[in-house]
Amino acid sequence: MLNVCYPEQLFHIVNTGSSGNTVRDLENRWVTDVLDLKPDRIVVCIGFNDVWRQFDSPAVINQHVYPDEYREALCRITEKTMPSVKSMIFMTPYYMETNKEDRMRKRMDEYGAIMKEVAARYVLPCIDLQKEFDAYLQYRHSSYIMWDRVHPGWIGSMIIARAFLRTIGFDRAVI
Repeated sequence: MLNVCYPEQLFHIVNTGSSGNTVRDLENRWVTDVLDLKPDRIVVCIGFNDVWRQFDSPAVINQHVYPDEYREALCRITEKTMPSVKSMIFMTPYYMETNKEDRMRKRMDEYGAIMKEVAARYVLPCIDLQKEFDAYLQYRHSSYIMWDRVHPGWIGSMIIARAFLRTIGFDRAVI
């Protein structure tokens, strides 16, 4: 959308997300996969697998990333990054479940709150994707977006894109 609406500007957008990664994995590859690319701007959306592993592999404790480690890793990543970029935006993890008492939803909300806390500490914008999905799920069931309640599919991707564009002040109407 940015390349379509702003053809006079050059955008080189790289997604270095890696399937199944936790914040621990992200931190281990941060320099080579992100900082070595010398980006101007960075968007970080991490936490899904940090929570997921606690539920899909409860006995494999060495794979679990608990809240304190999650918070500390986000802080270290931010401190390594901020001196060298124009901007950094966080996006909270989300779980497409309207029942806030669901165990996984509660845990995801906890990690989202940590991300917001870290963003506030470093005065960074933080897009609350859980809030965006909750608004949509008032009208549609989560299976309309994706059966596993995590992967966004094309509808969820549009929800995320809309929230991102709103945050960066996207101002061109597309007809």
